[in-house]
Amino acid sequence: MKAIQITEFGGPEVLKLADVREPTPARNEVRVRLFAAGVNPNETYIRTGTYSFLIPDLPYTPGFDGAGIVDAIGDGVEHLKIGDRVFVAALLAKRNTGTYAQKVVCDAHAVHRLPDAISYQAGASLGIPALTAYRALFHRAKIKPGETVLIHGASGGVGVLAVQMAKGIGATVIGTASTEDGFALVKASGATHVLHHITEDSMSAILSLTNDRGPDVIIEFLANVNLETDLKIIAPYGRIVVVGNRGSLEINPRLAMMKEADILGLALWNALPHEYKESLHAVEAFLESGILHPEIGVELPLEDAAKAHEQIVSQKAQGKIVLAID
Repeated sequence: MKAIQITEFGGPEVLKLADVREPTPARNEVRVRLFAAGVNPNETYIRTGTYSFLIPDLPYTPGFDGAGIVDAIGDGVEHLKIGDRVFVAALLAKRNTGTYAQKVVCDAHAVHRLPDAISYQAGASLGIPALTAYRALFHRAKIKPGETVLIHGASGGVGVLAVQMAKGIGATVIGTASTEDGFALVKASGATHVLHHITEDSMSAILSLTNDRGPDVIIEFLANVNLETDLKIIAPYGRIVVVGNRGSLEINPRLAMMKEADILGLALWNALPHEYKESLHAVEAFLESGILHPEIGVELPLEDAAKAHEQIVSQKAQGKIVLAID
């Protein structure tokens, strides 16, 4: 079968299309014939060999997320059958291969049914983005209906799904974006208000929209730039969930003290088995209810995986980057 392989760590150019042996599922495993694979930022770090959570043995096929049909089942699997449309969310599951390939084998609990109304490309956009959005909102921030949430960078793969989930449970959503296309996407995803990335004007607007109280929850994707501002505008007893960061910063802890605000880190790798399972079932329920509808920003063929990594690092794509697999 065709797969992307890494035989040495490095830049995007180390992602090479190769012919590899087709994997076979063992007990409690499923093989999925993939038609699309999601591309995630952490896969660019793994490619360089610098990701603390995973430094793989080489050769290595990247990819945790994908969508397709079940084409083989190991003993002990009862919730799926051959021919089922499914999405794969295998970050915390044992995998024989990655999803940048025509077929993937992984633990059956990481494979869930994909509703007929959801395309394979959209299904491949779930996995890490959907689980991250769910963990940020529900496990870390413990968001409640009626609260106000500010989602920075709401036009990205995680941001769009976070907007939809928060809106779906009855929260007021303020999203930020940097382009007109991003504004339109965030609004279409269900945000109550859409503002430019943090400026003096948008800070004032956020306070005005919340009757000078500030948002109860902030989902933060660039903490080294925004965290101090977040602490200034967060509501008393508010929760800031740090999902992403690209450097260091100095902040005055008194800002957190005055608000009794919580700064909560998030790393999906830390999810406990029962949290991971709950998140997957919740994502499946959100899909079936129509609350979740992933947005595809860029679709590239499997052999252009290097271009996909270049684009995700540039942060220019709105929505999700996916690889189409023949």
